[in-house]
Amino acid sequence: MKLLLKRLHCTYVARVDDFDLSLGLRATEINALRDALDKYSILVFRQQVLTDRQQLEIASSLGGSLHRKTGIATLGPNRFGDEALTDISNIDNNGKILSKDDRRRQYGLANRLWHTDASFQSPRGRYSMLSMKRLPASGCETQFCNLYDAYQQLNRPLQQKVSQLVAHHSIVHSRECLGFTFSDVEKNRLKGAQHPLVFMNPTTGRKALYIAAHVSHILGWDIPDSRILLMDLIEHSTQSKFVYRHEWRANDFVVWDNRATMHRGMVFQDETEKREMRRVTTLDD
Repeated sequence: MKLLLKRLHCTYVARVDDFDLSLGLRATEINALRDALDKYSILVFRQQVLTDRQQLEIASSLGGSLHRKTGIATLGPNRFGDEALTDISNIDNNGKILSKDDRRRQYGLANRLWHTDASFQSPRGRYSMLSMKRLPASGCETQFCNLYDAYQQLNRPLQQKVSQLVAHHSIVHSRECLGFTFSDVEKNRLKGAQHPLVFMNPTTGRKALYIAAHVSHILGWDIPDSRILLMDLIEHSTQSKFVYRHEWRANDFVVWDNRATMHRGMVFQDETEKREMRRVTTLDD
């Protein structure tokens, strides 16, 4: 099957036109979407009115088990009754705006850091899909960066260096960088995971940096040396030439490959407005 694709960035990101995800995915469509994600890393679908169940089914169709051991699940059950549906919203279980001292709001502030979903798990996150349910009048934005290009534009000695390294990813680390505190019980549920610093796509052979705010250190290195290299790599990877800025519209549905991108939610312009989004992530198994 041939998809109708319009490139939205000079090197990656495509909009998929004339495609209704609510109808379900046939085998030919699944293969076409996987191929498109290998090529573009990020796919944008407009005007997708989907139920939570349909979003879960789309994720399962693309392959991989659903990510349910989310960090925020350690703070308590979500309002949807399924931890695979991550609540990317600013409202509580009663539909009211979260207070500034609410732990769920404070935890969610780390979404403004450059990260890749579920890198703190093994197997790691593969695809994420985010659905806009309630768009605030003032709008909101998510930024993405292309880690294939970021790797390719490292000098050769640095490419060789990072290709030999393995890093520890921890969602506790990324939250504690902002001063969020976990209890000992919560920390014991969030042990983290180790992954090579370079990902090679098994289908295309393309290589990408695999970095995130979740990376706490490089195995076998001193912590200060680890973190200064990681800071340099994130700064390199988030140059404007690598970044796509997605300005959300009502009923947008965005799918991306976590192994080849980082993303961050931008500051919410008016915290008195309600915003509701749902994210589902599959694991690379």
